[in-house]
Amino acid sequence: MKLNTLILCILFFSCITKPTNNESKSFNITDTITTKIVINDTTNINTEIIEIFVDSLNIGEKGKNKIKLIKHRVFNNDYIIVKFYNKAPNRWYLQNTYIYECDALMGLAPNISDFNNDNFNDITFISAQAARSANEVRRLFIYDNYQKELVSIVNSESYPNMLYNKELNCIDAFLVHGGSSTVFARIKGDSLKEFASVHNDSHRTVYEIDLSGREKLLRKDKINPEDVYIRYINYKPLKEYRE
Repeated sequence: MKLNTLILCILFFSCITKPTNNESKSFNITDTITTKIVINDTTNINTEIIEIFVDSLNIGEKGKNKIKLIKHRVFNNDYIIVKFYNKAPNRWYLQNTYIYECDALMGLAPNISDFNNDNFNDITFISAQAARSANEVRRLFIYDNYQKELVSIVNSESYPNMLYNKELNCIDAFLVHGGSSTVFARIKGDSLKEFASVHNDSHRTVYEIDLSGREKLLRKDKINPEDVYIRYINYKPLKEYRE
């Protein structure tokens, strides 16, 4: 049922946004901006375009790629459409399309930056509502300069509060629960693969993870209650993030 609803949603959206030159294939080159638009669609009370974000100045190979995020509601469900374009002479050509259901109450809040240290900008946006407000859940998309496409990192929502970690050349995440965990991971194909973690509760435990997924305990220390919510930038040696 949800699939049928989503298909109807896409058809509806295409009808209300498609220009005469067929948007699904190309855009005029004049659409070269970074913008956020909030729209209330009154043409159908069961469908509402909540937010549109467009960037063609920073994503991927700057000036040669464009991304369009569309968040909209169909009945009681919200969806996000991700469209990624490559530039050809005088036109934008659609390269990737991704569609996701989204239950996040806040806006997309896109973050365009380099998450894998290849000198090409990638993107994250808020994509789900976390059980704890301190955990910001985002989807991560990495620009693949070889294929000239945007790759969805399929398990990125499992790593809240993601940051690119320059010191270890990886991505780290900070999970808030009864205590806290800092998790270190590297991008492998379309996934994040953990290689180390630090967990704080009544004790601080530091683990390293081998290629087979086996955890090795590096250290276990008692910690003070005020140190439970510390985020780490390195695990060997143990090093805290500093403002």
